[in-house]
Amino acid sequence: WTKKWEKYAVPVKPDGRPMIAIVFDDLGLDKSRTQQAIDLPGPLTMSFLTYANHLKDQTRAARKAGHEIWMHVPMEPIKTTIDPGPKVLLTGSGPVELTNTLTWNLDRFDGYVGINNHMGSRFTANLAEMHIVMEELKRRGLAFLDSVTSNRSQARLAATTTGVDFATRNVFIDHQDDIVVINQQLSKIEMLARNQGYAIAIGHPREKTLKIIKPWLEALHERGFLLVPVSAVLNR
Repeated sequence: WTKKWEKYAVPVKPDGRPMIAIVFDDLGLDKSRTQQAIDLPGPLTMSFLTYANHLKDQTRAARKAGHEIWMHVPMEPIKTTIDPGPKVLLTGSGPVELTNTLTWNLDRFDGYVGINNHMGSRFTANLAEMHIVMEELKRRGLAFLDSVTSNRSQARLAATTTGVDFATRNVFIDHQDDIVVINQQLSKIEMLARNQGYAIAIGHPREKTLKIIKPWLEALHERGFLLVPVSAVLNR
């Protein structure tokens, strides 16, 4: 088995500064907002929804801009009123069906380091199903980032027992689409990175997020942080 993901990781040299990884997910559907995210200073981690169109072009543009590519895979939420999108990974669907659905997702584009869950508050809480996902990731040499949409997530346990390289989201940047909250979350990321040496945050290509994060990213370096892709903080 090889870590195929290493081939697609954006290389950075840790230099002792606290590391911050910023993930944009839900990318690919809104082309202009996706492009705005791509235009931000990097390296950022760009996670593209598997059911978006023109994924090869969009992921290529993101990679060319120096960002690291990940895949955003829809997984079953607890609330049945929320639509996670097509080809969603469902609990209770049986190993063969589950592997087929996962394969459809994983084959949508290439050149990515790993996957993170889109929604999945129900799915990620199920160890047996998460184990099937991790087995396939292991087979393909891919990593997993837990978006942590459930506090009962079994992702870490499933990844550890199968030997999949793994990371966990620490902060949601824009859980509320509110300028004050977004700024508070950015401060929280810095504090956490100083305390534990690194922090992983997830945000979305929304107008307020894109506007606020640009100057923040531009000033990270002089505030003593190293901007890294998620691959640089796996298994910490």
